[in-house]
Amino acid sequence: MRNIIFGLFLIFPGLQLSAQPINEKPENSPYEKHLTEERRAVPYDYVRQADVFWEKRLWRVIDCRQKMNMPFTYPKAPFMSVIMDAIRNEGLPVYSALSDDFSEQIAPSEIFDKLEGTDTIYTRDPETLRDTMIITQQIFDPLTVKKYEVQEVWFIDKVASRMLVRIMGIAPVRDVYDVNTGEYRGQERLFWIYYPEARQILANANAYNPYNGAIAMSWESLLEMRFFDSYIIKEENVMDRSIESYATGVDALLESKRIEDELFDREQGMWSY
Repeated sequence: MRNIIFGLFLIFPGLQLSAQPINEKPENSPYEKHLTEERRAVPYDYVRQADVFWEKRLWRVIDCRQKMNMPFTYPKAPFMSVIMDAIRNEGLPVYSALSDDFSEQIAPSEIFDKLEGTDTIYTRDPETLRDTMIITQQIFDPLTVKKYEVQEVWFIDKVASRMLVRIMGIAPVRDVYDVNTGEYRGQERLFWIYYPEARQILANANAYNPYNGAIAMSWESLLEMRFFDSYIIKEENVMDRSIESYATGVDALLESKRIEDELFDREQGMWSY
């Protein structure tokens, strides 16, 4: 019997025996699901500074309206809800949206007061001409966040002879409308989270898997395996300017594609065929 069990583990390395009681009822599932709490973010390989001979920092945008990015706005568990729960319950640090170097940490209460605080409206009675103050509680809808900015670093490790990428930060972005007229005012970056600090939390949070419902994919896996579509909005430069500061419309998309192609060509240029 022991040999049979050992053979099963050899054939199915991902097989795990449940340590929960047999009579425990699964929640909304024909079988018990308890692998989420057991996931761990795999540590990165150690890279020495002396082994990195090229590096570039990029900023890109994940537009949730793209078909490939629809898991970010899955109604039952949108990515923004995962981030907000991590800030509220897991103590995930939050950094100011005004700076993308993660140097200015802000209190979580500032975020919640901004997104879920109270709103004061004054109305005037046409008969008595008296102003009435109405205080309403704002209800934040995580689905209003349609974009995410991602800061990442691409570098070449000469020991591993390959180009690597590390995500450094993620910032949710939402559309802003005028409260009175409903007129579109632009986009607003809400805050930054430092990805290395959030990586383990995201490893324990399930993302919707559109390919196989039996395999629970974590948000950390989705981001690390690059299961998203995006476009570049900035590369580090001496003037610290973004693409939108010197190109718009189709020209901005072409500039984003040029930077992407340049990144690809640099990696391919490492090899001789």
